[in-house]
Formats: sequence, structure tokens, C-alpha cells
Amino acid sequence: MNLSLATIRECLLKEQLLKEFISNDNWSLQLPAAFTDKTFQALSYDSRKVNSETLFFCKGLNFKEEYLEKAVASGLEVYVAEQPFAGSAKLGIIVTDIKKAMAVLSMAFYDYPQHKLKLIGFTGTKGKTTAAYFTKFILDHTTKQKTAMLSTMNSTLDGKTYFKSQLTTPESLDLYRMMAEAAANQMTHFIMEVSSQAYKTNRVYGLFFDVGIFLNITPDHISPIEHPTFDDYFYCKRQLIAHSKTMIFNRNSDHFQLLKENAELLHIPYLVYGDEHSDADYIYQTDSADSLSFSIKAKKETLAVSGEYQLRLGGDFNKGNALSAVLAAALTGASKDDCQLGIEETTVPGRMELLTHSNGARVYVDYAHNYDSLKNLLSFVKTAHPDGRLIVVIGSTGNKAISRRKDFGLVLSELADIAILTTDDPADEDPAVICQEIEQYITSPIQVETIIDRGEAIAQALAFSHSKDAVVLAGKGADLYQKIHGADTPYEGDYQIASRLVQK
Repeated sequence: MNLSLATIRECLLKEQLLKEFISNDNWSLQLPAAFTDKTFQALSYDSRKVNSETLFFCKGLNFKEEYLEKAVASGLEVYVAEQPFAGSAKLGIIVTDIKKAMAVLSMAFYDYPQHKLKLIGFTGTKGKTTAAYFTKFILDHTTKQKTAMLSTMNSTLDGKTYFKSQLTTPESLDLYRMMAEAAANQMTHFIMEVSSQAYKTNRVYGLFFDVGIFLNITPDHISPIEHPTFDDYFYCKRQLIAHSKTMIFNRNSDHFQLLKENAELLHIPYLVYGDEHSDADYIYQTDSADSLSFSIKAKKETLAVSGEYQLRLGGDFNKGNALSAVLAAALTGASKDDCQLGIEETTVPGRMELLTHSNGARVYVDYAHNYDSLKNLLSFVKTAHPDGRLIVVIGSTGNKAISRRKDFGLVLSELADIAILTTDDPADEDPAVICQEIEQYITSPIQVETIIDRGEAIAQALAFSHSKDAVVLAGKGADLYQKIHGADTPYEGDYQIASRLVQK
């Protein structure tokens, strides 16, 4: 992989991102003669990982000029930034938007790997990871294990080896590097979750998907460092529509009409799915005798996917996620047999994982971490255990999604019998304060306990339980870390802790 300065200039001019080149206090739109033949063998936004052949991006609200000077001391010659720096770098490439410039130059450096893959992008407030996993399991049959995936829980670039992602949607430089690695691994399909922040911060600037799926929308990620309002959050989510060749919409989503109008205005073809009461192109119908069975029916069979399906994951909401995945996979080459096999085989780490306590109580481990996903989860579990109590262990993240604290309090008030408030990625905040904020929104007379140590909170929930009760461990899913003061602190894991304790 390499990138010449001439190509950099051409790319930036094409996107109207170039302000000027600065060398020896000379400002110009032309390349300085001394750099005409300059090429780069690496890209980086980490000042600790540079040399003379690296193109360095000065990005981030917390970027300091001293980072650039440290990079120059390591041999760096050329940087990209939104403003000139007076340091000793030989050449500054000054742009109007550093994130857009990084996206444009990253895809060029990695030789546009998106063109070598079928790209499938999921967005929505809830269900992205589960729907992505359904799609991966289906397409593994279609492609013979040549499907890559980036998801909140686990990612794979070779279809087999998994790793933990730091961001739902990586920075553009990392994203195109991963795509290039997937293409080099002979992957044919690439599934990814597309967050609202990915569009807010231009991580996916200029990227187009073969199929985009808009699952749903409810208020979330509203905070000073994410989205100031629901309107901003929803608008960022909707950018997927303008950047997809075909869209799939959930007829049961809030604001469906606006989504539909958006696609029609942009002349983007779309399919609509929904539950059996929906006016949709494809619907799912629940089998009354088996909660894990459902059928797909089509108003007009443009994709041959109608038939009977079997799930491993409980909850009607997962039938909608499964149907969205079936449509996405079918649009990118999957047969009905592939879809039926994939749906039946799908398991998702930290999603609806079930254990049975030695006393008979059922224990559910799930990643539910916002209003809608928590309400759907608790509603499903409460219905499944009508004669027992619902005991919920939950916390809320620090430094972001502040509105969830109120949301959790409201859902717990409505559905829980016992709530144990605890730690969940507190970041720079005091988890005890976060728990207090959740508790102030619990308005019903349920039993509320605060146990900061999450392992102890799980142990207490299990100790409270009786044979007909259900215990829900919400929020962490399969995550084996707690984010505390900027560091990933090892954590045993909800499932692992519960699994160890229920055997006692």
C-alpha cells in the first residue's frame, strides 16, 4: 500500500477539501517541487506510530501541537490538519475537514477495498448486532465462510477469527484497513453496524453500501458529547439512506413515513418488512404453539424467502431482526435454504443467553442497554415467567448517553420487582452517583438495592431468587471489560459469573 502526494492533492481537490500546502512559510495549492515524488507507505493518527514514510493526521478535539512535535522527532515529514502548525514538519497539508480528508485518503491508500466486497450496513437504536449476526450466519452458507463482519460485540476479517472492536463503527483509517484485510483474505461480503456517531464524525464519509438496513429509531445517545437532541441523532442515522444502493425498512419503526419519504426523495429503491399486522412487503408471523418458530410471507415474492423459520434466540423482536437479515442476505446472493439454515443456527454472544439456577430460577444475560431494548427484554421475560418475580441487575454508562439513566428508571418502575443497581462502564464518573440518578426515576414501590461491585450484585440477585423467578443481567452482555478512567479494566463477565454461581 502506498499513496503519492500527487494523488493526495487530486483526491482532496475533487472533494473540495484542500485549503493549501504549507512548506517553509510558503502557501500554495501546488505541490512544492521538493515533494513532487513523495510517497507514503503508512497512514496514522497516532503520533507514537510514525516515521518519515507516514502521513500523519492531526485529528481530535484534544489534539495538541506537542503530539505533532513528538511525531516530527520520530522522523515525520508531512502532516494533515485543519490549521497550520508552526513546528518543524517539512510540509503541512491544510484541509477544511480533517475527518473527511482522512476518510477520502484512507480509501485511496487501501485501493478502495469497498469495491471488492458486497457491503451490508445496519443502523438503528437496537438490534444492530443481532441482525448482523443473523446475516453472517446466513451468508456463511452462501459464501462458504467468506463473510467478514464488524459488530459491537465481535468482529472478524477472515470469517473465522474474532476480535473485540473498540468502536461500533471504527475510525475511517481503521475501517478501510480492515476492509483491505478482509479483501486480501478472499472475503466476498462485509457486514457492519453503522452508528449515528459514524455519520456525525464522518467515519464513513464517502462510503456507499450495497444494502442498508434501518431497523428502528427511539431516543438514545443524547448527551453533551454525542448528540445534543433526538433530531440530531435521527438525522445522523438517516444518512445511511443516502449512502445505500438499496434500503430495507421496518414498517413498525417510529417515524417510518419519514424514512420512506427520504428514500423516495433520493430515488433509493427499498423493501419494507414488519409484523403480521403490518402493511409491508414481507411480514413475519409467529407460531402460536412454538415461540421460537415463525413464518415469512410476502405481499409479492420479489425475493424467494417465504417459508418456515426456527430461532434459537427468544423474543418477538428477534423475529423482526431475523427477517431484516433474511432480506439483506437474499439481496446479496443467499438462497432460501441458506436463510433458513442460518437463522436456525444463529447465536449471539451476550444476547438472550440463558442459565438455570440450582434453585430453578432462570437467568438471562443480555446486552440490552437502552430504553427500547430493555423494555422489550423485560416484557418478554415477564411474560415467560408469569408466576415469579423479575429481578434485574443493571447500571448505566458514564460520560455518555445520560438520558438512559431516566429511561432505565422508568422501565424498572413498570416491569421489575427487584432492581439491583450496579456498575456498567462508568468511565470518569462515580458509579454510585450514576446509580443514584437511575434510582431517582424509579417511581413504583419496588425493592431497590445498590451494589457497586457488579459481581457482588449478580451474586445478590441470585441469592434473592426463588424457583419461579427470573433474573435478568442487563447491559454488559459478553463484554469482559469495564471502561474505567479511559482504560479497559478486565471483568470476569456476566455470563461467566452467573454460570459459576448457579452451580453452587
